[in-house]
Amino acid sequence: MIQLHQITKSFGSLQVLKGVDLHVSKGEIVSIVGPSGAGKTTLLQIVGTLDRPDDGSVVIDGTDVFSLKQRELSLFRNQHIGFVFQFHQLLPEFSALENVMLPALIAKKNFRKTENEAKELLDFLGLNDRLTHKPNELSGGEKQRVAVARALMNHPSVILADEPSGSLDSKNREELHRLFFDVRNQFNLTIVIVTHDKELSALSDRIITMKDGLVHDS
Repeated sequence: MIQLHQITKSFGSLQVLKGVDLHVSKGEIVSIVGPSGAGKTTLLQIVGTLDRPDDGSVVIDGTDVFSLKQRELSLFRNQHIGFVFQFHQLLPEFSALENVMLPALIAKKNFRKTENEAKELLDFLGLNDRLTHKPNELSGGEKQRVAVARALMNHPSVILADEPSGSLDSKNREELHRLFFDVRNQFNLTIVIVTHDKELSALSDRIITMKDGLVHDS
């Protein structure tokens, strides 16, 4: 599903990625671990097409993503990749339902169909009684589940998560960890998670350790 070949990335004189090769199979949950500054988030941003490598190729679901023109790349990202961030990144003025609908509305999908699908996702994630609540009316765990629903909205083939449980208490962390596996099994997704959470990484199908700009299978 995801193939990275000789990915390099520098910021000024600092080389963060030094020729990364990585393969993630369809339906696999992979955790990327390693010390701060190892390049984990930079690598995840490149996989998510939010940043470009200096050299190397990224192939997702058979598409060489950085060979696409900018408009095509934005469309590919919207349709094929879902994101879950540490601090959920929900829009505070919108309800849970509206936040989940946004990716599909950006893709100009039918409003009524989008609304129904968003309600189904929130129901699947146990939030059917929180549809009209705004982020400041939700708990930390509820906000992160809304973020997961939003990531699923356009039926992506890949979910990328950056420290998704980093801001949660232990109970909500455990619930979120189980949720990733429920989501994988329900939607047949490939999930890549950058995490410092040893409990989450231990549950993954595979652990990738990053050190000094390179990756190592655990």
